[in-house]
Amino acid sequence: MKKLLVFLTACLFLTAATPDKTTTIFVIGDSTAAKKDLSKGKLERGWAMMLQQYFDSAYIRVDNHAVNGRSSKSFIDEGRWDKVLSLIKPGDYVIIQFGHNDEKPQKERHTDPGSTFDYNLAKYVRETREKGGIPVLMNCVVRRNFAQVAAKNDDDEKLRNTTFADGGKLVEGDSLIDTHGLYRVAPRDVAQRMNCYFVDANRITHDLEQGLGTEASKKLHMWYLPGEEPTEPKGKQDNTHYNIHGATVVAGLLADALCQEIPLLLKYRTKKK
Repeated sequence: MKKLLVFLTACLFLTAATPDKTTTIFVIGDSTAAKKDLSKGKLERGWAMMLQQYFDSAYIRVDNHAVNGRSSKSFIDEGRWDKVLSLIKPGDYVIIQFGHNDEKPQKERHTDPGSTFDYNLAKYVRETREKGGIPVLMNCVVRRNFAQVAAKNDDDEKLRNTTFADGGKLVEGDSLIDTHGLYRVAPRDVAQRMNCYFVDANRITHDLEQGLGTEASKKLHMWYLPGEEPTEPKGKQDNTHYNIHGATVVAGLLADALCQEIPLLLKYRTKKK
């Protein structure tokens, strides 16, 4: 019995003394990256939910803290950034991607590019570095907006509760039209000023959606005709949020871009799915 206790104690000591060889990639952002409710077979996914499959989990762990509806401001004000900050260890990465909700008029979310939006992004970068982490700024992914006259939408989150019949009967053209304006420019500007890694997620997803065109690009999103998808019997026209296929494709493209920007990550990149 005594020998057994000595053996178990030695095992515990060795386990405690073994350094954690994994590097964490934290993701902070909004609904385009966020964890989703998977109950009842729901299909909506954030791209960061699918990122782990593109990196060897023995060395890279993706920890997704992105949340639906959050802006660079509300993520801080709600204490969510403090939680992430407490978890960062030297050598970890923090992907910072906001913009979709910073654009919204509500005072608890709204920021201005070139001013409060830039300030918040710089805060994330600075405080990540203070913890020994490595910040990576990303700008916002595009909305699938081929409409010749874009519909007014003050809240992407409302799309989650709409049906196909609620969707606007828009006339679509052949060219994807930007909806983010300077919110897609500010992260690049902050990255340049602060000598920070930057991934142009807006350009990457623009090229993806434009390359697919008006019809095929719907397959990336929660875009279903009535009766087409059992989990969405009334259909849906959501040009912001991804389904499983869309999130997987976008995550793969962003994983490639991360490895191009940070070559050290390339040796942990798994084979393309």
